[in-house]
Amino acid sequence: MGENASFWESLIYAHPTCTTWKQEAEGSIYHLASILFVVGFMGGSGFFGLLYVFSLLGLGFLCSSVWAWLDVCAADIFSWNFILFAICFVQFIYVTYQVRSVAFDREFQELYSALFQPLGISLTVYRKIVLCCDAEVITLEKEHCYAMQGKTPIDKLSLLVSGRIRVTVDGEFLHYIFPLQFLDSPEWDSLRPTEEGIFQVTLTAETDCRYVAWRRKKLYLLFAKHRFISRLFSILIGSDIAEKLYALNDRVHVGQGFRYDIRLPNFYHVALPETPPVQQSHRLQRGSPRRKHAGVTNCGSFLTQ
Repeated sequence: MGENASFWESLIYAHPTCTTWKQEAEGSIYHLASILFVVGFMGGSGFFGLLYVFSLLGLGFLCSSVWAWLDVCAADIFSWNFILFAICFVQFIYVTYQVRSVAFDREFQELYSALFQPLGISLTVYRKIVLCCDAEVITLEKEHCYAMQGKTPIDKLSLLVSGRIRVTVDGEFLHYIFPLQFLDSPEWDSLRPTEEGIFQVTLTAETDCRYVAWRRKKLYLLFAKHRFISRLFSILIGSDIAEKLYALNDRVHVGQGFRYDIRLPNFYHVALPETPPVQQSHRLQRGSPRRKHAGVTNCGSFLTQ
């Protein structure tokens, strides 16, 4: 204990205390460096936040180097500040290169600004997502089908960039798909990674459309490598399915001025025309959520208590 006490005493009291203080202030270069340090440490995150931080800190260390060279005349102070300036400069160049390398076409840039940037997704993560779809935007002409009921296999996940898609089942209109919505989120959610299936609805372009498509197997490989992207798509797909279900809910009426609500189905006791049991069982076969919900208008027995 005595040795430790003597060590701390020598560390604290080895140097004489300041008995007199300088009357004059340091030069303007020193104060400018301090201001740059204060403002520089207020930078945010992301690429542009890093550019902000490294640029101001680099200028601050450069001013400190000039101050140490001209006013203090201390080689060690000058050397350390100049080394820190060089490190900030190299980091600034590296981040600038990363920003330039993460460049996208106009449609992908607009997609990032509208959908991914508000969620706090960085450009590096978004780049992995874009590369997974080969950075390609596909065109679907008016009145052409993206998928046909009972024929088209579920082998991809697509996001509409522009245009409008009409969803029908057995020729009956269900709902529209608008930009920034997935075309096949219910089908994607209805299958496990190892399962295969076909569309139970028909998707037709009402206008000229543009969409981004991720191949199923390739996207699952991306999910396996990056759990964060997997959770991101899980949230986006879940939200998209909820929007589609509520869009269907707005169109379903149970008669006598009542509106069917998918949140409280048992609160409606309205007799509807009976539906043959065979048709009911066919409607309730395992499939996409929107196909299941489409059969609500025909399933009177579930609303009759």
